[in-house]
Amino acid sequence: MRNLDMTTLRSFVAVAEQGGVTRAAAALNLTQSAVSMQLKRLEELLGQELLDRSNRRIALTGSGELLLTYARRLVDLNDEAVGRLTDEVYEGEIVLGAPYDIVYPVVPQVLKRFNSIYPRVKVHLKSSSTLKLLDAKRRGEADLILTTEEEPGPGGETLTEMPLRWVGAPGGLSWKRKPLKLAFCNVCIFRAGVLRRVDAQGIEWEMVIDSDDDRSVEALISADLAVGALLEDSIPPHLEAIQTGGALPDLGVQRINMYGADSRKDVLGELADMLRQGFAASRGPVAVTA
Repeated sequence: MRNLDMTTLRSFVAVAEQGGVTRAAAALNLTQSAVSMQLKRLEELLGQELLDRSNRRIALTGSGELLLTYARRLVDLNDEAVGRLTDEVYEGEIVLGAPYDIVYPVVPQVLKRFNSIYPRVKVHLKSSSTLKLLDAKRRGEADLILTTEEEPGPGGETLTEMPLRWVGAPGGLSWKRKPLKLAFCNVCIFRAGVLRRVDAQGIEWEMVIDSDDDRSVEALISADLAVGALLEDSIPPHLEAIQTGGALPDLGVQRINMYGADSRKDVLGELADMLRQGFAASRGPVAVTA
């Protein structure tokens, strides 16, 4: 197995493009003898004459012309890889916040598209609860946030809406037991609305967890020790939507809202437009602005 050396390839490309060793050496900031030695090493490695030295001006042989096509591609690919891995200079940074239950599938698709267009703009994804993201936006710790709310607040723009569903363990019976065992984390935006509807229907209930961790909530629900509520499109495989037949109140819909766009025309505005398009394509647009 013979491996091409990137330094010798770079010298070979320079000689071909500059039309001679002297100019190539100057362009590479090397001595003429160093460039000549690298060309000799390359020819010995391949067992081919790459340069026609019969005239005063160096020309490529047939093998040299063939190698030049590959050499340019290899050098360019090398420089691209090194640049992507070592260049930490960004043209800007955007902090995007989103609740974990609406990250997939839209946000990754949008970020992939955005990065292809603006590779030097760093996007920091902040995943948290709606309440914490709203606080972060007010404190200036996030530039653009997505939320799940029944109605958008001041400055909020609704991108789409999604049904909120009762969820339980697959085949579970918790929703039939009295009192109704509920599991919501302390910072869950759905909690107050669900309790309001349960109380309005006169259902006796008990909260069985005191935690800020959504995964702990899901663990209790999947063990059929309680029921909870999730957006229809975010129900994981280890839980299922409950068909209560009216035994539990309908939970209505939640709106996915965006804050921080403000009709901006800069790079942040471009990201906001991509999020609008992504959520519109996923479920259909809802034009509501507060």
